[in-house]
Amino acid sequence: MALRAAILRHVRVPVKTLTLTGRKSQPWGPNGASLRFLSSHGDDHLSKDEVIERVLSVIKSFPKVDPSQVTPDVHFQKDLGLDSLDNVEIVMALEEEFKLEIPDKEADKIDSIGYL
Repeated sequence: MALRAAILRHVRVPVKTLTLTGRKSQPWGPNGASLRFLSSHGDDHLSKDEVIERVLSVIKSFPKVDPSQVTPDVHFQKDLGLDSLDNVEIVMALEEEFKLEIPDKEADKIDSIGYL
């Protein structure tokens, strides 16, 4: 997992911020926090089906994966034969797809689509 941590220290996804104007120049959010857009498509909310569809698309596009084996119940190591480095690459691809950062403690637990 040290390799994963080293990779994630150097790979960060830019996040758009938005501040309100015309309201005494105060940014949106408590304590001066900015509003973060987490969806790469500009949506405010995604349905569970949309999230699953996009996750499946990311997994199917992974070079070591046979797209015909990818289902919502698939386990990365048991069913697809992926190793821990492949898991890191998938998590990084998911972070890029959804324009967010998954904390290391949570990313270590992701071993299947069902976990998400």
